[in-house]
Amino acid sequence: MSKEINKAWEATIRKSSGTKKRASSIFSQMSVAHVDDDVSSEVCQVEKILPNGDFYTGQWLEKFPHGQGKYLWTDGCMYFGEWITGSTMGKGRFSWPSGATYEGEFKSGYMDGKGTYIGASGDTYKGSWVMNLKQGQGTESYPNGDFYDGEWKKGLQNGQGRYQWKNGNQYIGQWKNGVFSGNGTMMWNNGNRYDGAWEEGLPKGNGTFRWSDGSFYVGVWSQDAEEQSGTYYPSESSSESPMDWDPQNLYTVELSDCHICPCEKVAIYPSQKTLSGCGGEDDNRPLFKKRTDGSGRPRWTSEDGRISSYSNDGNGGLDVGRKSGFSALEARSISTRTSFTRLRIKNPKRQGETISKGHKNYELMLNLQLGIRHSVGRPAPTPSLDLKSSAFDPKEKVWTRFPTEGSKHTPPHPSSEFRWKDYCPVVFRALRKLFKVDPADYMISICGNDALRELSSPGKSGSFFYLTNDDRYMIKTMKKAEVKVFLRMLPAYYKHVRSFENTLVTKFYGLHCVKLTGTSQKKVRFVIMGNLFCSQYAIHRRFDLKGSTFGRTTDKPESEIEPTTTLKDLDLNFIFRLQKSWFQEFCRQVDRDCDFLEQERIMDYSMLVGLHFKETTSAGTVAPTRISLDSAEDGRPGLSGVDADNLSVDPSRWIQLGINMPARAEMTVRKSTSETPQLVGEPTGECHDIIIFFGIIDILQDYDISKKLEHAYKSFQYDPTSISAVDPRQYSKRFRDFIFRIFVDDT
Repeated sequence: MSKEINKAWEATIRKSSGTKKRASSIFSQMSVAHVDDDVSSEVCQVEKILPNGDFYTGQWLEKFPHGQGKYLWTDGCMYFGEWITGSTMGKGRFSWPSGATYEGEFKSGYMDGKGTYIGASGDTYKGSWVMNLKQGQGTESYPNGDFYDGEWKKGLQNGQGRYQWKNGNQYIGQWKNGVFSGNGTMMWNNGNRYDGAWEEGLPKGNGTFRWSDGSFYVGVWSQDAEEQSGTYYPSESSSESPMDWDPQNLYTVELSDCHICPCEKVAIYPSQKTLSGCGGEDDNRPLFKKRTDGSGRPRWTSEDGRISSYSNDGNGGLDVGRKSGFSALEARSISTRTSFTRLRIKNPKRQGETISKGHKNYELMLNLQLGIRHSVGRPAPTPSLDLKSSAFDPKEKVWTRFPTEGSKHTPPHPSSEFRWKDYCPVVFRALRKLFKVDPADYMISICGNDALRELSSPGKSGSFFYLTNDDRYMIKTMKKAEVKVFLRMLPAYYKHVRSFENTLVTKFYGLHCVKLTGTSQKKVRFVIMGNLFCSQYAIHRRFDLKGSTFGRTTDKPESEIEPTTTLKDLDLNFIFRLQKSWFQEFCRQVDRDCDFLEQERIMDYSMLVGLHFKETTSAGTVAPTRISLDSAEDGRPGLSGVDADNLSVDPSRWIQLGINMPARAEMTVRKSTSETPQLVGEPTGECHDIIIFFGIIDILQDYDISKKLEHAYKSFQYDPTSISAVDPRQYSKRFRDFIFRIFVDDT
């Protein structure tokens, strides 16, 4: 059919009243075939008027559209694109009578994959879709000039995202069901900003409001004025600060015009449009039937009796009741996938025990919080990143006495009297600035109204770990020897992290000591560092990897492994595939970091790895895909539109080396039967789409006399190359060799 004829019948159909009589008269002069005329079993080109007046032109197989084709409904909706046995599948374009259009990927009749929807009013969404709903990463341009870039779930903003208003105001942070919820930052075009907690679209909980002159208000926020409390900190550079500012102004004035523009509603979804009369009354039946397995759970089986891996439980289930159901081709694909090994994971639980009144370390926590608030909040000049050598002097420390009744510089408190020590305060103030840590946020996380959480058991070194309530910071108690090592290497550490923004070594924010009064005179030294696993993604598996084999297993059966269990080298059953550009940067940075640690005579460090599996069910199972299946034109493994889009990493979108990185984990199997266990298993070709986190931790152990003795003693009993305590140069080489075997280029 010529382009002129196409335009003619499309325009005429849109103007028609939708009656069968009118539709028939439109096409009567085209000499098109009747729906029952074609009986060929091969793909052929047809033009068909269907019994209700719908019209189809394109490729046809037996009783269904199959291949490239265009379908026009009498109500004015139209689809042009790829078909598989009567179902829209692949790339196509769907248009509505209102002028709205969707162009992108389809699966089984649904908008599913990567696509663009342009509404009748100009509302434009570009991004990922799952079963007709916006889900995954996407951008929305609104008719009023507003813009959103971030994550979606079930058609609403959900996760991390940025919303920018036409006037220049913007919000960056977490969302839930289309409103601000969690931690986020609101920035106004006049330079003011709010950083903190949100609930149901409004500030709720700990937060900080800053003025453009540098002054700020830190406190607990609530629309209920009685629940509102906080402290005002004036700016050093301005004497005209709003001391009488009412915190309720944040709700009544500042946020009064910060409304979220609603998304345009889709009038009717493509999957709701049925094909009329294709192949008779039985041809629109579902290709799957509902049956029950031995446990009584509903299962779906194909017409030939093969069990599908999908259940209609609302969690990744498939709507097989629609008339535009699956093709037999897709049924075969699903059947193939069910033969894969399914990884079982448990739902992550919140780590640690809240340190409440009566806990043995309750007073220590109060002392720590009082000390941090004093150290960070006291007036000090803006730190320069160019530090003098004297700032790194181990003798550069500040003692402060905290009497119970308070003093000129310290507040009264309910704890016992204690003394507080800051090590090299100028250096750590500069490090926090270098790592872009806001002082007010830092204080709120550690010293806000929320208590710290103590991890259930101390580490192998005997150190205790504490987490802030928002999971952003981890506090670790330290031995005196570790403090000495840290202070010795502090100048080199500062130079290294300043030189390499993507460094994987632990980020340290403060080094302190609490000295308790009384007969014990006990000293508790501790360091504050970033928590690598602070993310909106749940961590399903975590590994501590060194590249050695002796004692490097947890010896736990699969049923006892929790998401909080730290697995070791011989528990690892994956290799990690990184996108090429990230893999190259990863290799460069591992070399730089290992060179730095080797020069500082550090050993026994490890790579901490956390995995979030993207496709999990409520039952806690994850089904992998074969690398060899569905190969794309360039020979790379085939992924769905959503997954392929997620692997196209935009470094500016809350992703950095080792943080929130899309990747793939390929399962491995160890086949070694010798006395020395195989360190890295053989790849199986079964992959999981993951979000991966990794960093180098435990970097404060030098190769001292105790480690040398440990190496000598264990070398008599075990293979010297299998133990952790080895010379820093040998340790660095072994560590790198191992890491570059388990992290590979995804080609």
